[in-house]
Amino acid sequence: MTNHWIDYQHSDVIMNIGGNTVENHPISMKWIQKALDNGGKLVVVDPRFTRTAAVADLYAPIRPGTNTAFFNGLINYAIQNNLYHEEYIKTYTNATMLINPAFGYSDGLFTGAVDDPGRGPGQKGYQTDTWTYQRDADGNILRDETLEDPNCVWQLFKNHYARYDVETVSNITGCPQDKFVEVAEMFCSTGAPDKAGNISYAMGLTQFTHGSQNVRCAAILQLVLGNIGISGGGVNAQRGQVNVQGACDMGQLFHIVTGYMPMPRDGQDWAAYDAATPPGGYWTNRPKFMAAMLKAFYGDNATADNDFRFDYLPRLDKDRSSVAYYTYMAKGEIKGLLCFADNPVVSGASTAKKRKAQANLDWLVVADLYENETCAFWKAPDMNPADVDTEVFLLPAAAHFEKEGTATNSGRWIQWRNPAQEPTGDSKPDLWIVDKLFKAVRGLYEAEGGTFAEPILQMHWDYGDEPDVVEVCKEINGYFVADGSLISGFGDMTNNELGDVAAGSWIYAGFYQDEDNPNCKRRIKETEGIGSNLEYSFAWPANRRIVYNRASSDAEGNPWNPARPVIWWEGGEWKRNDVPDFNASVPPEDTAGKGFIMTPELTSRLFAPGMVDGPFTEHYEPWESVTTSKLTGDIEFNPICTVWYPEDRGDSADYPYIATTYRVVEHYQTAIETRNMPWLVEAMPEMFCEISPSLAAKIGVENGDMVEVETKRSTIQCKVAVTPRVKPLIIHGEEKEIVGMPFHWGFMGLSSGASANDLSPTIGCANTTIPEFKSFICNIRRAG
Repeated sequence: MTNHWIDYQHSDVIMNIGGNTVENHPISMKWIQKALDNGGKLVVVDPRFTRTAAVADLYAPIRPGTNTAFFNGLINYAIQNNLYHEEYIKTYTNATMLINPAFGYSDGLFTGAVDDPGRGPGQKGYQTDTWTYQRDADGNILRDETLEDPNCVWQLFKNHYARYDVETVSNITGCPQDKFVEVAEMFCSTGAPDKAGNISYAMGLTQFTHGSQNVRCAAILQLVLGNIGISGGGVNAQRGQVNVQGACDMGQLFHIVTGYMPMPRDGQDWAAYDAATPPGGYWTNRPKFMAAMLKAFYGDNATADNDFRFDYLPRLDKDRSSVAYYTYMAKGEIKGLLCFADNPVVSGASTAKKRKAQANLDWLVVADLYENETCAFWKAPDMNPADVDTEVFLLPAAAHFEKEGTATNSGRWIQWRNPAQEPTGDSKPDLWIVDKLFKAVRGLYEAEGGTFAEPILQMHWDYGDEPDVVEVCKEINGYFVADGSLISGFGDMTNNELGDVAAGSWIYAGFYQDEDNPNCKRRIKETEGIGSNLEYSFAWPANRRIVYNRASSDAEGNPWNPARPVIWWEGGEWKRNDVPDFNASVPPEDTAGKGFIMTPELTSRLFAPGMVDGPFTEHYEPWESVTTSKLTGDIEFNPICTVWYPEDRGDSADYPYIATTYRVVEHYQTAIETRNMPWLVEAMPEMFCEISPSLAAKIGVENGDMVEVETKRSTIQCKVAVTPRVKPLIIHGEEKEIVGMPFHWGFMGLSSGASANDLSPTIGCANTTIPEFKSFICNIRRAG
């Protein structure tokens, strides 16, 4: 999140798109309701009329997989109707910067496209040498403050988005033209300087082959309207699990280490990694952050003379995402899997493939509260236990309310939690499990040796005989190597030499700065201000609650909205309701236009050359679609995605209906916990799919009948719920039906049922590889 839950109360308009906040994020609804009580409006954009839509001021339907077209249409509407915040755009975006004249776009491809068969049949890659700024002899970016130069970002930007007129957007998305205009008028009204618009989203934006571009065009819209850095604004990811934000912060994604630093690439040594440091912005400090992490990992064994043991880190030699590693597993290239608090045999794409892939493992270790489907894969109806040689270990793990430590919420607040009860039976906290595993593995290396043993043997691992979570927190926070004293913030890294500080994750510096009174345990509520609550817990980075908050004021430091100021200049000094996201020791003229300190330009980007599939957002059809693209020539879906299983792609002639997946309020994630709770099983007892009355009539079924849902990957059976919550949409003049399915069920637990993800395709976002769960094609018929 750029903002935080409590700040929602200051939004004039909230757009919930790609999420169902009433059912899946009830804490957010508390603060959305405060905004509504204050006169704010709630807009919901969703394929289904959800419980969130039921309380919204305005609901707009949308075809799954067309969010980019919808956002691009809103961007164009704001431009065409002069609803954008011009002063903000000139001051805080790269709109004035000049782009290489050779850059261009035509028929679905930006300049630099080359064939890349390694990504799959017909797929492309990009050579991005034209995706660059024009610079003078000293390397400074050339600008046109009038925004009139045809090669400035603003002109290129306007021309690109001009294709997304209301009629085009309606034809692509299925949202009626009048409804789209209502949404555009309501949300784009927040382009006024004294208004704030908030975009909240969840997996309904990200789980597509163009998921990153969905989120990026949400950010672009907010920049065009001046809604980033202000109270009540922002692009706010509503995370689907209590500590998924913290897991990402700790480097649990395959392509990063802690604090969102990139994983070293194959063949990259310290000198090459250092040379890849961004040339400007706060990321110029990345070598110090990396050295601090390596000091935390390897202690005295990490010195400047040995590049802080950078050579001990694994190298990212190829795609190591969940989509990829199950493919390697199916080929027999992976021998073992440690699976903690995850259930990919229900939550992953094409789960039937995953069950079969796990049969190629020598061993599988699962740590969970219950025997889940991943652990019991060999019990699945389509598996023969006699054919499975995998040795499976189930480690009983403590629940989140049975252990102490911090969890980081969607708003980046790192909050300490005490256990509500002792762990049940023989279950243990995952910290205990990991500690014992590591010590046992290190003992084997000490006794028997092994290939490349040094990263294990030289690891600094000293959290006590029984691991103490406080010691872990102190190491994550960071300490001075010379005397072990805790650092107060990441300024203690940037203001000292490489290796002077050890810190597990630089963005967490300051959360546990004092062992007797750590910031993450603070519980002092704010009595005045805008709800920042700066003495309640700790938010990364630097306890900042609204990031990019220099952009909450104009170049002279005057707040755009004096009624809700965040940081402003008054009486010769900066006043603040938050921690400044800029150098607040200098006057406004020295920080004007430098509101986005994490980019080398120090501005936000309407033109973003770092995206692998293009610097502007473009609508591409999902991998499987019931229609063809009318905007991108022969390019049907994202040309940069990796196609792992081309033979698994269905044809709309055989699978004429749009399929999408989602959650229900009674069950949580893969529901291995909630499907073992009798009262929740009673409330939501079985798997089902939802279809419209018109589709029910076409296939001859009634509410409660058993149906078969089929894709190119698999077929499942479940009951059908015939409901007006799901309606057909008109796409390019043709009526298209939607089949919706919750993904919570599997073959274990008190309530078992078909897994929706047996049907979903194994293909992911071009930038992140997150699978395309939210839009594929299917057929549906009466069972039997």
